[in-house]
Amino acid sequence: MSTGAVIVIVAAAVVLAVVVVIAGRAASRKRQAVRRDNADELRQQARSRSIQAESARASADEQAAQAKRAQAEAEERAAQARVGNAAAEQRAAEAEQMTEDARTQHDRARAEDPDMSDAPQDEAVGIDRER
Repeated sequence: MSTGAVIVIVAAAVVLAVVVVIAGRAASRKRQAVRRDNADELRQQARSRSIQAESARASADEQAAQAKRAQAEAEERAAQARVGNAAAEQRAAEAEQMTEDARTQHDRARAEDPDMSDAPQDEAVGIDRER
């Protein structure tokens, strides 16, 4: 083979090698660009999910706070009801005591009054007439 042919073959090989290297670098840059785009998309999705998670957390916190307030209000109403029941029981006990005192007083009056009979039915009829 002649020297000129060898030079042409070597030059073609060098050009081919340069073309292969350039094409390889271009393909590598393209793959890196695609990977960057994918990474950017994943970051955007992660930000979106973070925002959704924060919103859900805020909603859950608000719901928990509302439930806590409602429970506190219910406990306050229950405490007020217990106080009201205690007061009603106290009044009922006082009324019972007053009734007992009134019966005792009627019994004493009946025992002292010479015109009254000793029968409690007669006294009940008299009380009913007074009403």
